[in-house]
Amino acid sequence: MPKQYRKKESCTIIRQEQVAPDIYSMWVQTEAADTARAGQFANLFCKDKSRLLPRPISIAQIDREKRALRFVYRVAGEGTASFVEMKSGEKIELIGPLGNGFPICGSDETAILIGGGIGVPPMLELARELKNASQVVLGYKDIPFLKEEFEATGSRVYVATESGSMGTKGNVIGAIMENNLGANVIYACGPKAMLAAVKKYAAVKKIRCYVSMEERMACGIGACLGCVVKTKDKNGHTGVKNACVCSDGPVFLAEEVEL
Repeated sequence: MPKQYRKKESCTIIRQEQVAPDIYSMWVQTEAADTARAGQFANLFCKDKSRLLPRPISIAQIDREKRALRFVYRVAGEGTASFVEMKSGEKIELIGPLGNGFPICGSDETAILIGGGIGVPPMLELARELKNASQVVLGYKDIPFLKEEFEATGSRVYVATESGSMGTKGNVIGAIMENNLGANVIYACGPKAMLAAVKKYAAVKKIRCYVSMEERMACGIGACLGCVVKTKDKNGHTGVKNACVCSDGPVFLAEEVEL
C-alpha cells in the first residue's frame, strides 16, 4: 500500500522565466505550499494528455503567505520542453508535496549545503530556512545559476566549475578542501557520482550527511517500485534491502543507502 496519498490539483502558473541555458524557473500557486518542506518534490503533469506520466520536479522555494511553490527545472525531453511553453495564468496539474524533506539541524550546528547541476535548486529553500547558519557549495559544468539567490539568504557561497569559469576549477569536494570548510552536518543533492564522493568525504571526516537522490520516477508514491535503490538495512515495509526514492526518500542519511 502506498505510504502517502496526495490529490491531483489544478494550479495556476504565477510566472515563468529562463535562468540559464535550458534551465527554467516556474512559480505555481498551490495548496501544496501549505505543508511543503525543503527537500520534497511534486509531480507535474504535461498539458498533452497523451503523456500519462508526470515529471517529478524538486521544490526550490516555498512562499506560504502567497501559497506558492517555485520549481526550477532543466529541459531534458519533450515533457519538460512542454512546460516551457506554458504562460502566466495558465493551469498546470500537480500532485504534491511528495517524499520526505531535509531534517533541519540544530541552531548550535553548522552546515554545508552542496548542490550539483540541477541538484542546486532543491538546496535554495533549505538555505533560506537555515538563514545565515550555512555554507553553500555549488557545482556546475560551466555557467552558474541561482548563485545570487543563495547569497541573498546570508549563506557563504562557494562555487566549483568543471570549466574553471568561476570559483574552484573542479568539483564540490575540491571547493570544500580549497576553502577549508568544516561543519557538523552536510546536505547534498546532485548526480549520483557527486553524492558518492560527498558520502565518502563525510565518512572520512565523521560528519553526519544527508543526500537527496535523483532517480526516474513514475508514480511518486512508492507503488510502482520504479525508483528502487539499495540500502544498508532491510526495509521495514518490504523486508528486503531496498527503498523507493519517491516515498522513502528522496532524502536519506548517506550511510543508509548504496551509492
